[in-house]
Amino acid sequence: MTQKRKSVSFEFFPPKDEDSIVSLWTNIKRLEPLNPKFISVTYGAGGSTRSNTHNLVREIKNKTSLTPAAHLTCIGTSKYEIEKIAEDYWSYGIKHIVALRGDKRNEDDGVGDFNYATDLIKFLKDKFDFEITVSAYPEMHPDSTSMNQEYDVLKRKIDLGASKAITQFFFDVNCYFDYVDGAIKRGINIPIIPGILPVTNCKRTLAFANKMNCKMPKSLIEMFEGLDSDPETRKLVATTVVHDQCKKLIKGKVSDFHFYTLNRADLSFAICHILGIRSLGKN
Repeated sequence: MTQKRKSVSFEFFPPKDEDSIVSLWTNIKRLEPLNPKFISVTYGAGGSTRSNTHNLVREIKNKTSLTPAAHLTCIGTSKYEIEKIAEDYWSYGIKHIVALRGDKRNEDDGVGDFNYATDLIKFLKDKFDFEITVSAYPEMHPDSTSMNQEYDVLKRKIDLGASKAITQFFFDVNCYFDYVDGAIKRGINIPIIPGILPVTNCKRTLAFANKMNCKMPKSLIEMFEGLDSDPETRKLVATTVVHDQCKKLIKGKVSDFHFYTLNRADLSFAICHILGIRSLGKN
């Protein structure tokens, strides 16, 4: 592998109130000059922010120079609903979908025409030639029983039309490299983009990491001890941690990064600047 020019993508979630809307657009505009490959917009649990997601994706396409990618979950959803959403996106010129199963909020969420992300991918590709991005789990999805199953699912997604994957966030870069090596050995050759999460709230991140089977090293947790009421120092620590993580990934020939921004551009912008990813994509 040869070192390529570094590129990024960013993930946002739909705002829930007027103050959040103003803040969101400030942060999107802050990152726009970095010329990311795309901006992805998430769903809430069980598709709870569906209409907000659709509106935000359209506004990003209309109001910015950015390429939006819409998250689409299928659990508890009918084929009619997904078909309508797909038709709306395609007609609007939004042709990049991040296809996910989605998390169940309750048992009723399982009632629908789709059980897995693979069902959604097949349905979408049968309708339109969307660019499909999928999820990948270096430390294994909580619902999986083995890494072999994890790779089998990813391979199935690719066979159905997925062209790249974004990983769940991780903190140990060796987990990422081991996962990619295992994928290559199984003939999986699509880009597997590392998902990077700047830690702004250690306790909240630790709780979510435990839920998602992501190991958070003790040394990292200790870095944030005593900083609960010191947000500025937390930002400095978070920037240092993510910079170190990205430098290790770059040393391993990684050139694409996906930042989970949590709708806050400051840390992602600073890290990109340090890495040489700057305005107009000049690295």
